[in-house]
Amino acid sequence: MKTYQALIIEDEKPLAENLKRMVSEVDDSIQVIGIISTVRDAINFLHLNNPNLIFLDIQLSDGVCFNIFEKIKVHMPIIFTTAYDQYAIKAFKNNGIDYLLKPINKEELKQSIDKFKEINQLQDNNAKFESLLSLFSVKNEPYKKSFIVNVGVKSRIIEANEIAYFYALDKGVYIRTFNNKNYDIDYTLEKLSSTLDPDIFFRISRKYIINFKSIDEMITFSKGRRKLKLNPPTDDDLIINYRSTGKLYNWLNR
Repeated sequence: MKTYQALIIEDEKPLAENLKRMVSEVDDSIQVIGIISTVRDAINFLHLNNPNLIFLDIQLSDGVCFNIFEKIKVHMPIIFTTAYDQYAIKAFKNNGIDYLLKPINKEELKQSIDKFKEINQLQDNNAKFESLLSLFSVKNEPYKKSFIVNVGVKSRIIEANEIAYFYALDKGVYIRTFNNKNYDIDYTLEKLSSTLDPDIFFRISRKYIINFKSIDEMITFSKGRRKLKLNPPTDDDLIINYRSTGKLYNWLNR
């Protein structure tokens, strides 16, 4: 069985010890190698050690955890553990794969660990695939930079960087720009997925392909689900499950 080393960064010792116990109960492949309570000690530890996973509280005794990322580059996945939900977007932009609200529920903790292991396996597979691709000389087709849309009897060009997201509605596919204009286009989302720059656009659901700059807020739901708020707003709620959240994490931290 493959094992993983985890670090807990939490300034309340009883909560840290309880989390360590819960981790061992839900998945014995996760070995907690240390408990740290301050930003300063976390920076010193991570300079010398490279755990596979971090459980990270937001508010530490000597500052907020995001101060760590200002001092050291953190590459490993992070499961944030906090009593506050207003930091979700910032967390996911700093290697966060999940965001657990205290008091931590054992079932949700297990889902977070399962997500970590799934992401870890996906990264291993991607590394093998990229290594294989490097053996071949593959010329990529250029990504689509603009779209021609009809506006009444006229046509205009919409640059890709003007587009907040693409969405499917009824039997059509539409562009919504950052200035909240809508245009229908003669594409399927499947076709768009293969022609858009993956560094900018991501297929977040069956109905939406989003520009990462359109992400405004991410709200934590139960069972690892997230509600994604975009700017400009979508016409319906955009709810993603924990598997899609993991893929979103990979994309934001690529």
